[in-house]
Amino acid sequence: MTVEVGSRAVAAQTKPRPPLWRKLGRDFVLAYILLIPLILILFVLLAYPIASAIWITLQDKTIGMVGRFIGLENYRELLLDDPFFWQVVRNGFIFTIGSVVLKLFVGMIMALVLNQPLVWRGLWRGLLLMPWVAPTVVTALSWRWILDLTGVLNLMLRDLGLMRTPIPWLAQYGTAMFSLVLVNTWHGFPFFGITLLAGLQAIPQELYEAADIDGASVWQRFRYVTMPSLRTVILVVTILSTIWTFNDFSVVWLLTGGGPGHATDVFATYTYKLGFITSRLGYGQTVSVILAPVLIGIIMILSPLMLRGEAE
Repeated sequence: MTVEVGSRAVAAQTKPRPPLWRKLGRDFVLAYILLIPLILILFVLLAYPIASAIWITLQDKTIGMVGRFIGLENYRELLLDDPFFWQVVRNGFIFTIGSVVLKLFVGMIMALVLNQPLVWRGLWRGLLLMPWVAPTVVTALSWRWILDLTGVLNLMLRDLGLMRTPIPWLAQYGTAMFSLVLVNTWHGFPFFGITLLAGLQAIPQELYEAADIDGASVWQRFRYVTMPSLRTVILVVTILSTIWTFNDFSVVWLLTGGGPGHATDVFATYTYKLGFITSRLGYGQTVSVILAPVLIGIIMILSPLMLRGEAE
């Protein structure tokens, strides 16, 4: 009996394993056939443009001319020899971090106020959405008129007796970047506000009632109930706004054109200047390709926090 059982075990061990397609099941071929259109679409929309952009950065290419392969020379020149690139990097981080932090702060105030039982609350929500839904060109040109040397802001400050000499808000180093952050914040804070408002309305009221019973103050309710409940929402809107702000071109270009000098040049405007004004398409494309790892790094840092918040 023992020999028979042992022989069966040996036979089971020496039995050939089934082919891979049997392990995957009967429908895996059909599944891959159905995925082919999606894979092709992703390749056309993502893989090919990215590969083409990287290939252009490896060439000495001007607009309308055939490129000449030069390897990593554009990257070496940009990182080591370009006199303005690291200033552009610094400007990009100042513009993005300053704008996103202010949009989060103002958007949170907007959400907290609109979450209260106000009279005509729907009207206030609609009015506060206007900066975000207005076309970017209209917003930028309106603020350019406001911040002009003879614009509304300087006239108002003069009439109030707060200054005698008009301030060139968009034309001097000390105020140009601050003005851009201000305009970008004004244009983008409603997105934070309306998203955070949706998050606030999803918080169960029982949590606030329990906090009231425990004698929690307004600040304690905000810190221990509101903020933990909004963590995932805050991370999502922060990631989206960071990507959009890093890539912002319209506001910067229409207000300052990257000036004075290169004081307000960011990645998008510097890429445009190098690629289309100086016609160095390969060199300009290198700036935008270098930006990609920066954005990927930000997403990799914030995404685990978002996923951890969802798990909790």
